[in-house]
Amino acid sequence: MPAVLEIIQKSTEFFAGKGIESPRLNAEHLVGHALGLKRMQLYLQFERGLTEPELEKIRPLVRRRAQREPLQHILGETEFFGLRLKTDRRALIPRPETEGLVELVTQLLPTAPATVLDLGTGSGAIALALARHWPSARVTAVDNSPDALALAAENAAALALGDHVVFVRSDWGAALPPNARYDLIVANPPYLSAAETAAAQPEVRDFDPPGALTAPEDGLADLRRILTEAPGRLNPGGLLALETGVAQHPALLRLATEAGLTRPESRQDLTQRNRFILAWCAA
Repeated sequence: MPAVLEIIQKSTEFFAGKGIESPRLNAEHLVGHALGLKRMQLYLQFERGLTEPELEKIRPLVRRRAQREPLQHILGETEFFGLRLKTDRRALIPRPETEGLVELVTQLLPTAPATVLDLGTGSGAIALALARHWPSARVTAVDNSPDALALAAENAAALALGDHVVFVRSDWGAALPPNARYDLIVANPPYLSAAETAAAQPEVRDFDPPGALTAPEDGLADLRRILTEAPGRLNPGGLLALETGVAQHPALLRLATEAGLTRPESRQDLTQRNRFILAWCAA
């Protein structure tokens, strides 16, 4: 019987040959998932022989990952800002950059905003993270995809946050009440150009919903609309916080000023690239 460590090593080599990033980490996650073990428990069983039924659980997972299906889809979940979220093809997989956006706004606003709007909520990651962080906030999360909204609602129910977030199907803010105003608007909209999407890793290009990735006008169309509409949706002194493409900031800062927002600025992600746009509604 092959040992746990041997299967991890063979899977690591197989993944490396397929061009998969962090092949050892992927192998450990998949073997642990198949065996129902956390990674630390897995380390304690490296020398244990695997039975044929156990190997039969591992093999299909390894094949799926070798075909570049995202690890998060195979595991069925991902970690985001301390929350465990269900993930599948219905919405964009929450990523570290978006977690950075949540960290940024929670640092900027030490006092909970009364009202929060998450535009393009997808899996619900941002809305649910902010609802958990600020239990007193009234969070509204919109998406134009019924599939994404269904996934977000499932995540809200699993996290017992269903009473803290209202999900609305809407083309950005179009379906919201005309007089609805918010202290914080946050969004991770589509911002890739068609060429950037085509050049992305297979895990992104082939498995994330295209509508959650790519926007017209070289990725600027949805960001432009959000910036243009934000002054009419923010309370005086309210904050708009956006995740964006790294090459878009000169245009976005100009658009924010033209829209009437104040103090527009760029903030960097963990790789020191301009990733976030902040702007305020005049008090």
